[in-house]
Amino acid sequence: MTDHIAWVALSVFIFFFALVTVMGFFAARWKSGPVSEHLDEWGLGGRQFGTWITWFLVGGDFYTAYTVIAVPALVYAVGAYGFFALPYTIIVYPFVFAVMPVLWKKAHANGYVTAADVVHGAYGSRSLELAVALTGLVATMPYIALQLIGMEVVIKAMGLTGELPIIAAFVILALYTYSSGLRAPALIAFVKDIMIYIVVLTAVVVVPSKLGGYGAVFSAANDAFTAKGGATGLTLKPAQYLPYATLALGSALAAFMYPHTLTGIFASKSADTIRKNAILLPAYTLLLGLIALLGYMAYAAGIKVTSPNDVVPMLFKTLFPEWFAGFAFSAIAIGALVPAAVMSIGAANLFTRNVWKSYVNPDISHAGEASVAKITSLVVKVGALAFILLLPTQYALDLQLLGGLWIVQTLPALVFGLFTVWFRAEALLLGWAVGIGWGTYTAWSNGLKPLASISLGDASYTFYVGLGALLLNIVVAVIATVVVGLISPAKRGAAA
Repeated sequence: MTDHIAWVALSVFIFFFALVTVMGFFAARWKSGPVSEHLDEWGLGGRQFGTWITWFLVGGDFYTAYTVIAVPALVYAVGAYGFFALPYTIIVYPFVFAVMPVLWKKAHANGYVTAADVVHGAYGSRSLELAVALTGLVATMPYIALQLIGMEVVIKAMGLTGELPIIAAFVILALYTYSSGLRAPALIAFVKDIMIYIVVLTAVVVVPSKLGGYGAVFSAANDAFTAKGGATGLTLKPAQYLPYATLALGSALAAFMYPHTLTGIFASKSADTIRKNAILLPAYTLLLGLIALLGYMAYAAGIKVTSPNDVVPMLFKTLFPEWFAGFAFSAIAIGALVPAAVMSIGAANLFTRNVWKSYVNPDISHAGEASVAKITSLVVKVGALAFILLLPTQYALDLQLLGGLWIVQTLPALVFGLFTVWFRAEALLLGWAVGIGWGTYTAWSNGLKPLASISLGDASYTFYVGLGALLLNIVVAVIATVVVGLISPAKRGAAA
């Protein structure tokens, strides 16, 4: 701890943190159901969430605390390129509208809890099921760690240092998630999103008014990027068009392959609930655009930081009274709790259904599944906490980048199986392996950068590695399906 603790901000922070803690434990009795007797109850909230609960839940775990910290940080660092998250969160909703209701119907009809359940039902392949499950588990761990990093940033901004505050927050999160399952983040998401909306809407009105208006904000940012040079600026450079577009498209395709976003889909009470959410969720995109502008406002406010991740906390500390800064910090910290809880639940569901039940105890009861999932959620959170306490932060950032690249490789197995039974499981598994292998090698070779370049003739094209790996994955799956079909015309497996 330091001698410069912002006591007013810290008091406000503790009040709201205590409020959501009480709500987290109360959630076990919310929308009553036998939480400990069935995985559907603990891991999917009883599959009964309507339009508004789903809207807050999916928005709450899609737009995370790290989003509030990282997007303005990227805009502060590079300018227009940091806005790639906006088109990505516009592209994703037509995809959700068209695909996710079909996924929900298949899951609801067959009692599926995870994406790997759906894949096994479609192809009858334990190997493909395991590949999808392990990809989800590995991709989720660094994502949870990033939420804790987002929380750590705002705790540090209030003058608290050391590991004790983040450990305390982790213990509270772990206990009420264990107790209440998905009901806890679903209930807390209401508070979290209302607080985030208040903070951001206040900031985009008050900050420019204190800094001379939006003209002054953009002028200050432009001057800073001009001085910085390179690929930074208020608008994209021509060479950035293709990488920007492919990064947005690839990120959109990956977004709803993660276990935590799919958990929100499986927990919905109807396919219409999902369609309505695909229409309503773009409201979060508007919010995200306003959040991104905080990166430009930091220049107008004269914010100087050693790490771009400190931009948002410093902006609120500099321009707002201490009590409002505390309110903003608690909103961001609670914004970490919701997705971290849903992510750990999504990972726990995968392990329980597609590893434990498939390979260790096929005859496990419904209550046994809930028990294994609860313990697994604790282990997952301990792993994420150890990640940020024992390893450099950069490792979490690098692995989260690779996580996006990996998780999008599950799209052919999951999504294609919803609409056609033409593909063969062996071919999809080969495509998945090639996509994972080529993408990981390429990103690693480029110093863990998300972009790669290819030369065709005299021209060089830079693109998002994850999208390139997905295209390779699909091509391999198509060719291998044709080859396997010629070798073995009789199709094995089950199409549910």
